[in-house]
Amino acid sequence: MIVETKNLRNVVLLGHPGSGKTSLAETMLYESKAISRHGDVESGTTVSDFTNIEKERKNSIFSSMMHDKWKDSKINIIDTPGFDDFVGEVISSLKVADTAAMILNAKSGVEVGTEILWDYIDQLQTPTMFVVNQVDSEKSNFQQTLEQAQARFGNKVLPVQYPLNEGAGFNKIVDALRMVMYVFPEGGGKPTKEEIPDSEKDKAMDMHNALVEAAAENEEGLMEKFFEEGTLSEDDLAAGLRIAMVNHEIYPVFCVSAIKNMGTGRVMGFINDICPSPADRPPAKLEDGGELVCDDKDKTTIFIFKTMSEPKVGNVSYFKVYSGRLNAGAELVNADTGATERFGQIFVVNGRDRDAVEGLNAGDIGATVKLKNTHTNNTLNEKGVNRKIEKMHFPEPRVRQAVVAGGKNEVEKMMKGLHQIEEEDPTLKVEQSAALKQTILHGQGQLHLDLVKYRLEKVYSVNMDFVKPKIAYRETITKMAETSYRHKKQSGGSGQFAEVHMRIEPYHEGMPDPASLTVRDKEIIDLPWEGKLAFYWCIVGGSIDSKYKNAIKKGIMQKMEEGILTGSYIQDVRVSIYDGKMHSVDSNDMAFMIASGTGFKQAFNQAGPQILEPIYDLEILCADDVMGDVMGDLQTRRAIIQGMDSDGHYQKIMAKVPHAELYQYSSTLRSLTQGKAKFSRKFAEYSAVPHDIQKKLIEEQNEE
Repeated sequence: MIVETKNLRNVVLLGHPGSGKTSLAETMLYESKAISRHGDVESGTTVSDFTNIEKERKNSIFSSMMHDKWKDSKINIIDTPGFDDFVGEVISSLKVADTAAMILNAKSGVEVGTEILWDYIDQLQTPTMFVVNQVDSEKSNFQQTLEQAQARFGNKVLPVQYPLNEGAGFNKIVDALRMVMYVFPEGGGKPTKEEIPDSEKDKAMDMHNALVEAAAENEEGLMEKFFEEGTLSEDDLAAGLRIAMVNHEIYPVFCVSAIKNMGTGRVMGFINDICPSPADRPPAKLEDGGELVCDDKDKTTIFIFKTMSEPKVGNVSYFKVYSGRLNAGAELVNADTGATERFGQIFVVNGRDRDAVEGLNAGDIGATVKLKNTHTNNTLNEKGVNRKIEKMHFPEPRVRQAVVAGGKNEVEKMMKGLHQIEEEDPTLKVEQSAALKQTILHGQGQLHLDLVKYRLEKVYSVNMDFVKPKIAYRETITKMAETSYRHKKQSGGSGQFAEVHMRIEPYHEGMPDPASLTVRDKEIIDLPWEGKLAFYWCIVGGSIDSKYKNAIKKGIMQKMEEGILTGSYIQDVRVSIYDGKMHSVDSNDMAFMIASGTGFKQAFNQAGPQILEPIYDLEILCADDVMGDVMGDLQTRRAIIQGMDSDGHYQKIMAKVPHAELYQYSSTLRSLTQGKAKFSRKFAEYSAVPHDIQKKLIEEQNEE
């Protein structure tokens, strides 16, 4: 049965690790009778955490699609990982969701992971509700959690309900929207409805009035009705709250015990009654600046938001239908590659299980297999339509590791596996660095890279190891030097002869031409590895024929690419060729390449050679109680603190740190703070290394 767009609800579950997202998803499926047996994380029997590594670790690594029916609605549920190492799974899930359910742990309140997730919600303007979980815990503090959420996210955070007796004996929820109290049987399940106790009526009524006012404020007709009647009907209230959620004017708060199935049904009722359908959301943005309304009567356009590879199946492509209707057997054209793809089968998904359906309407989410030329972030349209949904943007990698295969015979298998995983995961980058002579993995955190290693070993049967990655140093000079070099070789037959005189000096934009030299020609070359080579031809009188100019330049650039001190690229140097000699028979391009390259090396070593190291801007978000430990660790990493600021009830530290000092920083920070900190990094500049470190680097290079 194909569900109408107005009856679809796409909900993504977000939250810090340990908040209970997977348990809530499982209870939602059980409560709606989508499953007959309630699984749990500890025993590895949940629908969403179905991969072996998730069962072993007992937490989510991948986003997982599920769906159920509740009253009139089909609710698509996406469970996401809590660790920000897997933020790509969160971003792709938020892209296609119409409501974000932010799960908070009643024991821990608003945690740093919640702060990070909120930035993505804010960017995409996704309607949001909060679900405070684990109110049955002995350490539960619903009121404190609510106040933290209001302090961080503003007074639009409004409670719909609260636990009457939170803690070990929890079994009652006061619902201020419906003005009723739910009493749950021992062990959870379907509650009975009772009147709100007199002692709670004033508090509940104040909360109810706040919700009514929030609903009325977003629609002129409702505001007039509210002033006339002093309240709103249930239908009016639902309509007003839906508009308020779409406009980010209210973030309703619920409370549940997901494991005991207390309060979950009410959350699902709210999703059905009030959360927006895809048709209620603003039009989707297109790459060309246009917009696309979610309309099942329009031409068909879909967007691929996730790709996974499965053994014996190949690529599984997850998509959202943004307009029109997608039927099994349809052919769509990829707007990014121009390839035509046939959708032989269309599936709805519940974790590991896929069920074939005849079609999906605009707003619905599904999967297909065996698309040949289609990848994550691609848009596909029916023939004759040219639309591109605005692409997802993923954060830059924050950590890196070099990888080596277990043996020479496994290198090809390893690279094939790495590129397959890179295809699935837009936050992973595989770099085969010619400069460092290493294969480098760039990811979001050590846990992220450990997962890649696990998959290579378990899925692709490849043995590989991590080794410390080299640093992409640069070399330059600090003063002027002059030299001459003669290359002469005679060993029977024609010989080789070339003599080159050159001046080298540090180069910067806008510097005047070299003093005391007559410039015949000059070229400012943008080097492939960044930086410049300024090449000046200052030959007077024909001591070197201009036909050898390119060979001389090539010899210099070859030496700059090879490096002199540490084997690193050389940059920002001006070379002036002002004299030399040639031979009518023995001079040739090769001779001048050798002469200029060797002469450049000689001059470089006399010109105050300097090693430059990459410096990164580091931004750390951490809790107050671990700030001292974080600062202390930064001091051991040659960090320069740029500033500190408060962000909500967290502290933000900005620092410049040498790249060489960031090795395994992700693991260290997590260990130092027990997961109460997050960081991001961005390349800032190259800077001179201290003298003692330069000496050490040169010694290491000589030994190597």
